[in-house]
Amino acid sequence: MSQNFRVLSFLFIILFLNFSAQTKLTNKIDSLITTKTPRTFNGVILITKNRKTQYSKAYGFQNVNTKTPLKLNDQFEIMSNTKQITAVLLLKQVEQGKVDLQSSIKKYLPHLTQTWADSVTVHQLLNHTHGIADLEKPLLFKPGSDFKYGNLSNILLGKIIENVSHTTYTELANNLFQQLGMKNTFCYSKENRKSLVSGHMVKNNIFSLVQESFINDENLPADGVVTTVKDLSVWNSNLHKGKILSPKMYQLMTTPSAMSQHDVFGKDKMGYGYNIRIVKDHDVQYFGHTGLGDGFASLNIYIPKSDVNIIILENQMNEDSDLYYYFETKIKDIILKSDLLK
Repeated sequence: MSQNFRVLSFLFIILFLNFSAQTKLTNKIDSLITTKTPRTFNGVILITKNRKTQYSKAYGFQNVNTKTPLKLNDQFEIMSNTKQITAVLLLKQVEQGKVDLQSSIKKYLPHLTQTWADSVTVHQLLNHTHGIADLEKPLLFKPGSDFKYGNLSNILLGKIIENVSHTTYTELANNLFQQLGMKNTFCYSKENRKSLVSGHMVKNNIFSLVQESFINDENLPADGVVTTVKDLSVWNSNLHKGKILSPKMYQLMTTPSAMSQHDVFGKDKMGYGYNIRIVKDHDVQYFGHTGLGDGFASLNIYIPKSDVNIIILENQMNEDSDLYYYFETKIKDIILKSDLLK
């Protein structure tokens, strides 16, 4: 047997095994998302490894009334996955020397008259350990002593970003998206929906159209980014490979500085950084976050060791909280147990 033949045989076996593993993965996910119980899947999925697509599918419709099929490049509201982008925009201001993470928020939001404004730091807004429940109420706990997730911290972060940069949040975010080549990503605007699909509320698999978004200029930094699965994979690649933040800022963002539990990522508390979860699940370490509201649901996971993205965007929100992320959790588990991570 010649050396060339042995090499070709070896390459053929490797290609066959890879094809077989990918086919198995595809069949598992296809079988899952075509089921109708306990609920229906309606969205887009993209799974990549080393920037190469391992699975992609659009399943369902853009609008319950028109029944127009979803497409892979359709745009979705990603809700709280926006917060990761807000954290990056804030950290870029830190890089420029305009913000000190350990300074009180009063320094950058002088209009706040509450006594606690002098004790809450920018760092605590980023990791949700600030204790602010309402601007007009006392703190829930001493800043830094506990974790309470919410939108208000990112609304305040958005105001800090605008105050120190003298630029609107929308302009800063959209400029960053353009720099990264995220051509189908933008901050929500009632005047410019582009190819944004419709959101739906679902009860007993009956879809109802969400007539109007609750996103406005104030809560944009918490929930307001619209994007596609492909653009989110571009975001992950740039963020986690050092192309947006300095190594120091990236380390601060992705180092656990609080602990938080979320059912998608397990029953135990896991690490939380700056608007990003640091999770160990099935002995796999990864970064992740979810988003929910306005008739949309999203999951964005990046696994650094194997350079794998798991991105799922749905234009439906179930009224049963136990079903919010049913398919997202199942698909995540399929990937974490698959040969894809080897």
